[in-house]
Amino acid sequence: MGENYVVIMAGGVGSRFWPMSSEEMPKQFLDILGCGRTLLQMTFDRFTSICSVKNFWVVTSERYANLVHEQLPEIPEQQILKEPCRRNTAPCIAYVSWAIKAKNSCANIVVTPSDHVIVKVPEFVNCVSSCLSFSSETDSIVTIGIKPDHPETGYGYIQADLSYASPANKNIFRVNSFKEKPDYELAKLYIKENNFFWNSGIFIWNINTIINALRVYQPVLSKQFEDLRPYYATDKESQLINEVYPKCENISIDYAIMEKAGEVYVYPANFGWSDLGTWSSLKNHLSQDIHGNACVGQDVRLFETNDCMIHTSQEKQVVVQGLNGYVVVEKDGILLICKLSEEQRIKLFH
Repeated sequence: MGENYVVIMAGGVGSRFWPMSSEEMPKQFLDILGCGRTLLQMTFDRFTSICSVKNFWVVTSERYANLVHEQLPEIPEQQILKEPCRRNTAPCIAYVSWAIKAKNSCANIVVTPSDHVIVKVPEFVNCVSSCLSFSSETDSIVTIGIKPDHPETGYGYIQADLSYASPANKNIFRVNSFKEKPDYELAKLYIKENNFFWNSGIFIWNINTIINALRVYQPVLSKQFEDLRPYYATDKESQLINEVYPKCENISIDYAIMEKAGEVYVYPANFGWSDLGTWSSLKNHLSQDIHGNACVGQDVRLFETNDCMIHTSQEKQVVVQGLNGYVVVEKDGILLICKLSEEQRIKLFH
């Protein structure tokens, strides 16, 4: 059985948490929960019992590499891989897979986004450890599905065959299909079925399983990075990646591999997961007062205020009176006051 590796994908430019986040400072680099650790650091923290620090890898944009190094100085700098341009998750995973294979030809890998929240970390660790054990002994790709508790239109879904549990692990089931983000009516139908799960974007596989899948289903993409095998961890790696990367197809790992491969399984789990795509989702993951208000800030005082999200960590004191269902955010001299029900329009405001 090979060693465990963790790959953190941290290249996103997510600016949905404006004015807190921006293209210069995406949400993964922010202490958005007000707990003293950024989302990237919290992602690192929850994997430290699964994997040795020396086996952590991060793939990020060139512009964020210094931020990653500052926030995670424990990770060897040569294992912070720099993307010269954005090409979605398949090239990102192909690059890091060939880089890891050049060092260890029997690694067991978990790939995770950098900006998600996990509430029940012990349950999460047990789930990932179980999946790593399964993938190390089989030629299977495993993804983690989240048991839905409401009809969510912002997530993709995984349809599982719950009649077929793997003989090697009774918690792991074969995947029937991956579903795009549904409209509300279709999401309600998914919830009525017990075999639809939110797609967490967390993948577990053996290095040879993913390399073989890339060779079979994405031969052009695979060859682009396989040809660089002699140059990984050398002075030439960066230059060659800068030449190859812009030529890669812009394609997600779901389209590139997951929807095509045969041995794909899902572990349905419930450990309090969110991809924090909205201020509303953040509010749901913070403690709330008896009036449904969630606050991050040094001294936030609320009067006759209900169901609000207040995030003003830079202000000494904030007083709010008479709001109902609003988000109030201050960051670097920008103040946002917006109805939570209208927050999808925030991108129109800046």
